[in-house]
Formats: sequence, C-alpha cells, structure tokens
Amino acid sequence: MVSATLSIKPQTADLYRRLGIAWILMWAALALHVIDEALNGFLYIYNPTVLALRETLGWWPMPTFSFEGWLAGLTAGIGILVALTAFAFRNAVWLRPFVYMCAIVCIANACAHTLATIFGRTVSTVHFSRPAPGFVTAPILLFAGIYAFVQLRRTRKGLPT
Repeated sequence: MVSATLSIKPQTADLYRRLGIAWILMWAALALHVIDEALNGFLYIYNPTVLALRETLGWWPMPTFSFEGWLAGLTAGIGILVALTAFAFRNAVWLRPFVYMCAIVCIANACAHTLATIFGRTVSTVHFSRPAPGFVTAPILLFAGIYAFVQLRRTRKGLPT
C-alpha cells in the first residue's frame, strides 16, 4: 500500500502558521470585543439606532436583539470561528473568503465604534456619553483585521491544490 504525503517546505509552513495565528487573533479580538460591548451596554445604543434607522428609511436590514439572544448568537459564531482554526493553519482555499470577510468586519466594526465615540451618537436621536460601548477594544479589532489582510496577501501564492 502506497501512501502519499504532502510535503510542505519549511518556508511555506511558516506562512501557513502566520495565517493561522492571524485567524486566532481575529476570533480572539472579536470575543474580547463582545465582552467589551456586553459590559458597557452596547444594546442600549444598538437597538434604538436600528429602530431609528427603520423609522427614517422605512426598512433597515439589521435586527434588534435581546441581550440573551445577542450574546448566544455571537458566542455560537465565535465558537464556529474557533472550530475552523485548524483549517487556517493549513491555508485551506475554501476558508480564505471567510478570513477576508472576518477581516472586513473587524475593520469596519472598529471604525464604526471609533466614529460613534468621536460624534457621541450613532444617529441624530441616539446620543450617549463617550466612549461608545466597544470602543476600548476597537484598536485590537483594527489590528487583527489588518494583520489578517497582510497574512492573506503573503499566503496567496503556493496554495495547495
């Protein structure tokens, strides 16, 4: 019986390791960010913002949440990201679009929390004392998203077939 093994050059293995580390940093940053939001009353800002946007625009695609539903959904989502970690360390081709998507979400989320903190509001009718809930971990999200983009760029060549 002949077994085929995939030999990976040490240099390539190091790149794959970096993508795996970037993936871990992203889901860990998201988990930390969720804790920051939960401890600082994020839903007291988020839900009224969604309702105000629905009233103004007539339709808005984002749902409102109860605290338990919001926390359970985010915990499950982060759990899925954690479960995919081994595939990030293998530079799985099918996972790369998810890494891109998560990086975009991290960067956009960090920018949104920063802008909300600067303006002290989300929409004209929803004001809050500064900083915005989630602002403390926004730089961590920003770093994790940018680092993931850098690692995705470095690992785009030499993908396993």
